Amino acid sequence: MLGTLVNTLAIIIGGTLGLWFGHAVPEKMKETVLQGLGLAVLLIGGSMALKTNNVLVVIGALVIGGMIGEFVDIEQKLKNFGHWVENKIARGEDGRFTKAFVSTSLIYCVGAMAIMGSIESGVNGDHRILMVKSLLDGISSIVFASSLGIGVLASAIPVFLYQGAITLAAGLLQTILSSSIITEMSATGGLLIVGIGLTMLEIKEIKVGNLLPAIFVAIPLSALVTRLNI
Repeated sequence: MLGTLVNTLAIIIGGTLGLWFGHAVPEKMKETVLQGLGLAVLLIGGSMALKTNNVLVVIGALVIGGMIGEFVDIEQKLKNFGHWVENKIARGEDGRFTKAFVSTSLIYCVGAMAIMGSIESGVNGDHRILMVKSLLDGISSIVFASSLGIGVLASAIPVFLYQGAITLAAGLLQTILSSSIITEMSATGGLLIVGIGLTMLEIKEIKVGNLLPAIFVAIPLSALVTRLNI
């Protein structure tokens, strides 16, 4: 739970700083720092992906997972869900606090870094992804809080509950899944992290949400490859 705890504190601290000093931070400085973190995301994702023992599993998982994700259209459904929640909660109210809370909660909770970082934290005790996510969320919370208000700080609660639940569930998977399967899941997730980095740096927008099923497709593919000794 270390990664999730740090992530939660980063949002609270960043949001507080945003309320106090957010307007004083130059936009160019914020942009440069975020670009640096984007490069760090590429480094972490690439190092994870290179740990694969069978690149065919990763390729197959991305192809099949991408097809599933596109068929279901996960990204669009997540956006629709976000709009629905925001409209339901904020209807008939002034809505500033609520909209800030809902919007930032969705931004911090929905994405491959939240899911893959929590899985890595729970399965391998590797908190690197969540630590980088903590930096990203902390810096973005400064920006959000300076413009949206105190509701941003409240988003730390669902982040803690959501990522904590995934981390604890992933810890249970460690006793069920073999080390080879976990390795291929991590490698596949690493490439999704690379996709996030490319999107952050505005090099290419990757539909990472629609590729999320690839992480779980890697489980049967890895088991099949091991059984066939390919």
